[in-house]
Amino acid sequence: MAQVLEFRLPDLGEGLTEAEIVRWLVEVGDVVAIDQPVVEVETAKAMVEVPCPYGGVVTARFGDEGAELPVGAPLLTVAVGSSVESAGGGVDEDSGTDSGTDSGSGNVLVGYGTGAPPVRRRRVRPEGLKAAVAVSVAPAEAAAPAPTPEPAPALGPVAVVSPLVRRLARQHDLDLRRLAGSGPDGLILRADVESAIRSAAEAPVPEPAASSSPAGERVALRGVRGAVADKLSRSRREIPDATCWVDADATELMAARAAMNGAAGAGAPKVSVLALLARICTAALARYPELNSTVDQEAREIVRLPQVHLGFAAQTDRGLVVPVVRDAHARTTESIGAEIARLTEAARTGALTPAELTGGTFTLNNYGVFGVDGSTPIINHPEAAMLGVGRIVPKPWVHEGELAVRQVVQLSLTFDHRVCDGGTAGGFLRYVADCVEQPALLLRSV
Repeated sequence: MAQVLEFRLPDLGEGLTEAEIVRWLVEVGDVVAIDQPVVEVETAKAMVEVPCPYGGVVTARFGDEGAELPVGAPLLTVAVGSSVESAGGGVDEDSGTDSGTDSGSGNVLVGYGTGAPPVRRRRVRPEGLKAAVAVSVAPAEAAAPAPTPEPAPALGPVAVVSPLVRRLARQHDLDLRRLAGSGPDGLILRADVESAIRSAAEAPVPEPAASSSPAGERVALRGVRGAVADKLSRSRREIPDATCWVDADATELMAARAAMNGAAGAGAPKVSVLALLARICTAALARYPELNSTVDQEAREIVRLPQVHLGFAAQTDRGLVVPVVRDAHARTTESIGAEIARLTEAARTGALTPAELTGGTFTLNNYGVFGVDGSTPIINHPEAAMLGVGRIVPKPWVHEGELAVRQVVQLSLTFDHRVCDGGTAGGFLRYVADCVEQPALLLRSV
């Protein structure tokens, strides 16, 4: 006997509460295997594929591509059981692989599966799908049809079942109690809300137009942009930050980089300036561990962290992200550079996982790639400091007592004044600048 089971958007971890549907990987009528990815979603941190814990035939999908769903909202329903397999000649196969129709793995976390082999798309033709689904529908944990709501009194509950309809109404400041639903027993549908939005847009504006907010294009703060806004706002509220900066002669650093890349030979990965600066940061944090810390505000304690997980700011088409190089303190310059290159490519393609975007203890921000010299960046909460690096450009510089043209860079350190005072911050920044001017100083800390 077949059962129709409902799969809801799982908790994707890292405090994420919603996700946007980017691309459906299955269609209604497709046969899916346990833990087969069925939809690609975008969270505030990354793009992830969501696996389905059931094996069977997809009977419904909820949400169009581009729709935003809260955690716990229905994603799709799957018919499982013997009648799916016995739906006559109703299966079109792209491969002979068995789909598996076990009740499910019980596993709905992204990236964790039972290890079942991947299955190519199989589809049940409409007549077979109807026969399978018509057998029975499992109550409770399965997808029981939504109860038909009673007509809502003027001050009672609103006749809305879909959370997307409620969200759409909130985004456009619509009072759902003023809408007449066109669904069964007055159920308010998405079409009713969209119709009300169009009517409001076409309505004449009274003169004089009294508006509490300025007119103009409105862009929703959601996804990566929304997550960045929330984090930066929290950082400004909670962290008493201060910034110090210094100009440094980077001529010797650039010469050292050229020598390293020349010695590596043709075809070998090139050492980037960012990798060199990251290695300098780890050496400086070993000397000034106060800056590799976080503050437990409730306990009123500074927590100094034993490992350096180095984040670096990366601008992508989706917005600003900060991938994290794990255990940077234990890596060589070449290892740091290889990991930065890997994470940068993953950021560019939207393939970073939430784990690769969290857990940083210190951030390196190379805003020089935007052609600017200086900045006072906002600390990446809950970290305690961020090193900013401007562009490296030829400038007049006094070198060995004479005026010369040298490669000069401005370095800035924004730090949490709760974890240290200016003397510590200045010592850290001065050590970084000294290593930039004399890279051989790093040999003392190897």
